[in-house]
Amino acid sequence: MLEAYAQGVFPMAMEDGEMGWFSPDPRGIIPIREFHVPHGLKRLLRRGAYEVRLNTAFTAVMRGCADRESTWINESILRSYVRLFELGFAHSVETWMGHRLVGGLYGVAIGGAFFGESMFSRETGASQVALHALVRRLDERGFTLLDTQWTTEHLSRFGAHEIAREDYLRRLERAIRLPCQFMES
Repeated sequence: MLEAYAQGVFPMAMEDGEMGWFSPDPRGIIPIREFHVPHGLKRLLRRGAYEVRLNTAFTAVMRGCADRESTWINESILRSYVRLFELGFAHSVETWMGHRLVGGLYGVAIGGAFFGESMFSRETGASQVALHALVRRLDERGFTLLDTQWTTEHLSRFGAHEIAREDYLRRLERAIRLPCQFMES
């Protein structure tokens, strides 16, 4: 999987349960330094309604992301990412209200590239707070690429846009060579 990510390819479970491999053209990214914080998210951040934690409930975040009517996250995908988490490559950014996980996201970090996989929210704006925390962490740690795979209307609100695969692969090649660490060693 890590080799595939380093080449701009990522897995998703198909309807038949098999694993498919994708490298869309165009590719969705969020420029880390150009992340847009919408007004509603600014208000939510000022209120401080959620606590943000990193890597404390990785499997629960994945299960939260899979808890929807239609999902590409099957048990095989879950086991694969849990293994990447155990190896230190997959990470979760979680939003909590007290002892309750209310949102979050997960993805894979290689060098200075972070590949966002999925996010979920059980409370208003919880996944947005996690995304904001992710972007701040990536910026603080010198990451240069936040891959969203595809661009959705939701992600566009934060500055996500599409670039040609050729441009993406050039950026990816530079990013994975950077000596960035998502978590302290």
